[in-house]
This record gives sequence, structure tokens and C-alpha cells, in this order.
Amino acid sequence: MPASKKFRGTSKEFLAAERGTVRKDWGGRIRVALAYPNYYHVGMSNLGFHTIYRLLNDYQDVVCERVFLPEDVGTTNDGIRSIESQNPLSKFDIIAFSISFENDYSNLLTLLTEAGIPRWSSERDTPHPLVIAGGVTAFLNPEPIAPFVDCFLIGEAEPILEVFLEVYRSHSDRKGLLQALAQGVPGAYVPALYDVTYHPDGTISEFRPGNGAPGKVKRVVVEDLSPWDTCSTILTTHTTFHDTYLVEAGRGCPHGCRFCAAGFVYRPPRFRSLEALQNSLEIGAVESNRIGLMAAAVSDVPYMEELCQKALDHDLELSFSSLRANRLTPEILSVLSQSGLKTVTIAPDAGSERMRRVINKGITEQDVLTAADLLVRAGIPNLKLYFMVGLPTETTDDVEAIVALCKQIKHRFLKASRAAKRIGQISVSLSSFIPKPFTPFQWVPLEDVKVLKEKIKHVKDGLKRVANVRVHADVPKWAYIQALLSRGDRRTAQLLADAQDNNGNWIKTLKASVINPDFYVYRERPLDEILPWDFIDHGIKKAYLVEEYEKALRAKTSPACDVDLCKACGVCK
Repeated sequence: MPASKKFRGTSKEFLAAERGTVRKDWGGRIRVALAYPNYYHVGMSNLGFHTIYRLLNDYQDVVCERVFLPEDVGTTNDGIRSIESQNPLSKFDIIAFSISFENDYSNLLTLLTEAGIPRWSSERDTPHPLVIAGGVTAFLNPEPIAPFVDCFLIGEAEPILEVFLEVYRSHSDRKGLLQALAQGVPGAYVPALYDVTYHPDGTISEFRPGNGAPGKVKRVVVEDLSPWDTCSTILTTHTTFHDTYLVEAGRGCPHGCRFCAAGFVYRPPRFRSLEALQNSLEIGAVESNRIGLMAAAVSDVPYMEELCQKALDHDLELSFSSLRANRLTPEILSVLSQSGLKTVTIAPDAGSERMRRVINKGITEQDVLTAADLLVRAGIPNLKLYFMVGLPTETTDDVEAIVALCKQIKHRFLKASRAAKRIGQISVSLSSFIPKPFTPFQWVPLEDVKVLKEKIKHVKDGLKRVANVRVHADVPKWAYIQALLSRGDRRTAQLLADAQDNNGNWIKTLKASVINPDFYVYRERPLDEILPWDFIDHGIKKAYLVEEYEKALRAKTSPACDVDLCKACGVCK
């Protein structure tokens, strides 16, 4: 297992210092390139990436090295090389892509092309590396990149890797290996073994497995997280978290926000035991005085008070990946204050009470206002607020409610800041809602880009004269591309390939294509349509998602997930 290390210096100096982190010889070992299709600082901020790197290197007959998108891609003839040994990507036995965002799909093609590896799976043969992929995008809808990937691993990696490696060791023939992976590895999806046919209107008529591949690919889940050590493997200043030792506190989220894919595909919500987390804090304290607890809903960890107290006792700076406005306890506020945090993020997601019922957010306006007041009084001067526009059933009044809520927060913020004799800044982050697979909103279309622009402008105009409030918004035309890649089928792979051929010029690509992107982005899907991702089995009953969608249209809420009492969604049987 590679040792954790700290280094302060320039990016080039740091990357040079990291070479040689893996000490194994290549001879006779399975050579895995763990590839993150984005820049180094993004990939090394991903705790899942750290975990896979460590797990693979724990095998004596495996050597795993890291590969990232070079910042100077296309300007060198040196090709794509690994961090540790500087060997070319094409020399590895396996290229394992960890993909967290649909917008990184094009970078996957860039890495393959720059490495001299055919991007289409059908054009690769035995001399070429086996290309596999995992990560949350594989959980959701792998079809837009299915023609580029030999095998997807759908699910949480800890239980999958052992079986995958056993099958890999037993097969030298590429075709036989892929069939064996599909038949013998839980969560393995080999796109080449499936045929897709379409109706004349372009919708899917059949998704048919062949050669013994399963009709449904059941995702793999870790039932008990505590035995698995999911923490930082290598510490560096060149990441989003700046030498913070990351510790996974839990997976999944009990609140069931209807727009959030993670809240559904990571069901049931699971938390590490108090003993396991305390042990991780002690290990982390040796590496760094900054500990980051990671989970979709950190404030829902049942023993957060004890963890906060342990951090205080050991004089640790503790930060959280997410906080709910209605779960700010005195213990959390105390540790935030001691840690010297300057900014905390709260996500109301919608401005009006009605819209928060539609999305099943589970927090009220008063919760948000109280949270702002408490955070400032705890000595945290800056607040970041997340909102979305373009949510289902959203009206002009709902958009105006974002402006009104921000002004109310500013009023509370200013009052508390005066008492503390320090006035900070409120940053408002606006993003366009993108419908995601396996959520109750998977059938709805993206709102028209022009309308999204108008809504963003409305919020910006409403807040531009409010002192100490800054508004940052995404670009709706890129939300359109993300929606295309989120909701597309395997025919959209051609669009990705064409966009790469056009140097990333999506406007030129879409204008020239015979494929109509609006078919995927702007079309409301009938509830009985076969969706591109329907072959994945997350255990969630589609009838449950339909029921939640219909409740959203009536602005009716659902209770948070309780695994001891509720069997409604079908995951807990």
C-alpha cells in the first residue's frame, strides 16, 4: 500500500515527487492504470479514487498507477503517462476509468486518443489494454459511452474487485474474458454482449442480452461499511481540500430529494460505526490536523456529537462535505468555530416553500434563516447558498422567491454580523436542474435553454444591488450538453466522437449531426417507455418512482428513509 505523503511546492514539483509512490516491480503483475478523466487536482480530491487506488495496490500481484488529463494535452508528443512510473498508458494491462461527471466523458476519449489506443471498443483487440469503467455515472446511465468501454463495473467496488481479478487472472483470450466477466462478476456490464433495437419513432423497443449475459445487471452494494477503510491515501496541497485527511462517514442519504440521483442509487443509507470513525480520526490526526468528514448527509451521522467532541479533544480542524440547515447542533457549531472555517455551504435548492415540497427537500424557510444566524454567531463570516432553476412545475413566482429568500438571509446575516463586528459575504450559486436517471424526475425534460437564461438573469438582476451578495451561475448551454449525456442512449456515443473530432465544438457537432439531440434533452418520456438505463437493477421499484413523481406534481412530501420501518422503495426487502 502506498504511504501517505505531504508535499508543498509547485504542481510540477509535486508530480515529480510522487513518482515512484508504488514500489512494486511490473514483472508478472497485473498492470492497472487508474484513470480519472480530468485534471490532477480534481481527481485527487475524489475519495473514491483514493480508495480504489489503495484497494488495487493491496493485491500482491497488482500494481496500480494513476493517470490524469494533462493540462497541456495536445501540446506534447510524449503521450499519456502514469504519475508513478511515467510509463505510457498503452503499456498497461487494464485501464480503469473512474468517472464522476458526464461532462468528463469527452476527456475519456481524449485520454484514449492521446495514448494511441482506439477509442471504439470494437476496434481494440488482445494487444490493447482492457478498458473498464466505474463511478457514479456507471450507476446511472453508462450507455452514452458504452461503445468505448469494454466492461462497466456497476456498484460499490469493495465487493467487486476480488471477483473481477479472479476472472481476469483465468482468461487470456479477450472475447472469452468479456463473456466470463458478464457471467461471473456481480455488477459487470459488457455492452458488446447486448443488442438494442428501436421503434420508428426512435425510442427503444428492446434491450436484448446475448452469450449468457444477464438480462438485468444488479448493482453491488456494501451492506456494512465499517470493515472497509475509506480514507485519504495520499495527501497533497494541490487539491480542493488542501492537505485535508478525508474520511467517509457514510453512503446514501435518507432524505429522498427527488432531483438527487445519489439519494436513490446509494440506497439504503449507511453510516460507519462510531468505533470505525473514531479510529479513522486517530489515524488522520497523525497525517494532518485537518480532517474532512464525507457523506451525502454528514449531519445525519447518528453519533456526530461524539465525533465532534473527539475532534475538539485532539485539537483537530474538522470540516464537513455537506450540512443541512435544520441539523446544526451546538457540537457541530463549536467544531466549525474551532476549525477556523471561513465559509459554510447550505443548499435550500429552491426559493419557495412550495418548490421545496415539490422536490421533497425537507427544510423550511425558517430553518435556512436560523442556520444563517447561527453560523455567523459561531464566527463563520461567509455563507454559500445553492439554488436550482428549471425544476419541474417551477413558476415565475418560485424564481422570484429565490431573490426574496436571499434578501431575507442577507438581513439575518447582516444583523448577526454587526453583533460579531464582522461582515462577510454571501455567495449564491445557481445551477440549471438536470433530470437524472433513477430519480422521480427521470421522465421530465430539461427546461428550454432560453427560459433558463431568463430565470438566471431574473435572479441576478434581483440581487445585483444587494451589498455583499454575489451570484454565480452555470451556463445553460452546457447544462443542455450534460442533459444530453445524462439521458442519452448508446447512439449518443457518435455525438461524443464527433465532438472530439471537432475539438470540443459542440455547436458545430450538433448542427452537423443527423441525430436530433432535442429528442433526448427536451422530450418528456412516457412512464411506460423503455429507458436507456432500465437494464440496471438498483432494487428500486419503478412504481415507487412514479408515485414520488406524482406526489411531486401535487407538491406533496414524503418522509425521510427509515430502513427499520419502511419498505416502500423496494431496496430494503
